[in-house]
Amino acid sequence: MANITRYDPFGDVLDDLMKGFFVRPLTAEEGEPVRRMKIDVSEANGEFKVTAEIPGVKKEDISVDIDGDLVSISAETRGEKETKEGERVVHRERHFGKVSRAFRLGQEVDQAKSEAKYSDGVLQLVLPKKSAVAAKRLSIQ
Repeated sequence: MANITRYDPFGDVLDDLMKGFFVRPLTAEEGEPVRRMKIDVSEANGEFKVTAEIPGVKKEDISVDIDGDLVSISAETRGEKETKEGERVVHRERHFGKVSRAFRLGQEVDQAKSEAKYSDGVLQLVLPKKSAVAAKRLSIQ
């Protein structure tokens, strides 16, 4: 017995629109899906710990900038295009480009004591809080 499949030219498009139209952008340049860096931030013992997923990136291509309480992480993925004579690409899903993320922590970070480690596609940052300067009372003369 043969299976009959109904053709619906707009089914997938409408499903994608309704699932996340207001939550995330649908596509980036050239029809590629938008990649977003996923991060976790926790706070304990006077420091922030940030874990960011950046798969497929070399550690030399990752940049972390700290300006007061603003942390910016950016990474660039570079793909080598290997095509052999007589070969044609039928389908490609690997992403090449730049991804970045910036966020505020609410308290300044001590840049001199900050640490970063990248392993297996996961960036881990340890960002100690800058010690607050005690308020000084001025004497009135």
